Amino acid sequence: MFIDFDLLLTYGAAAKKYKKTEFIFYEGDVSRFYYQVLEGKVKMCCYNEEGRIFTQGMFGPGDSFGEPPLFINETYPACAVAESDCIIYKLSKDTLLKLLTEYPELQMKFIIKFAKRIYDKANTNKNIVSPHPAERIIGFLKRYKKENNLTQQRALIPYTRQQIADFLGLRVETVIRTLIKMEVEKSVEIRKHKLYF
Repeated sequence: MFIDFDLLLTYGAAAKKYKKTEFIFYEGDVSRFYYQVLEGKVKMCCYNEEGRIFTQGMFGPGDSFGEPPLFINETYPACAVAESDCIIYKLSKDTLLKLLTEYPELQMKFIIKFAKRIYDKANTNKNIVSPHPAERIIGFLKRYKKENNLTQQRALIPYTRQQIADFLGLRVETVIRTLIKMEVEKSVEIRKHKLYF
């Protein structure tokens, strides 16, 4: 969701700087704020008992994150961590609800954004249950291109092998091995260690 930065400031949003790897909130924290990225990148993720990461989403300038628990008075099911140095606007829940009441057109934007996230999660879950790493990776790459309106034959995928593994619940070694095989099969290209799909 994107709310105009000037509107956020008018309603009293505060800008806060976060350093790379700094947590914005933790899994289990009470949700009290609307967050929107001004600069940098934020990763939403979960950790399992072994310390492995599952990335639920990456958010850049103009993106908001962590809203669903805010609307249903739940705790965060994942943590949010700065993937790079960033500046994030924070707006209290009560003020966000007042803003949405005064700007009903934003309510529809929230509904559409939530519907898109639910749809994307369903597709992600479909890919993750596949026992074949290549199918998971292809699904991830197709979704990235679709979300970013990339129509060219081979587009640069700006994620590291580790980030792809974290999105898909795979080991980085599995991703590397699978991408090498996929390159031989010509379903991806690797140029100077960069991935193209």
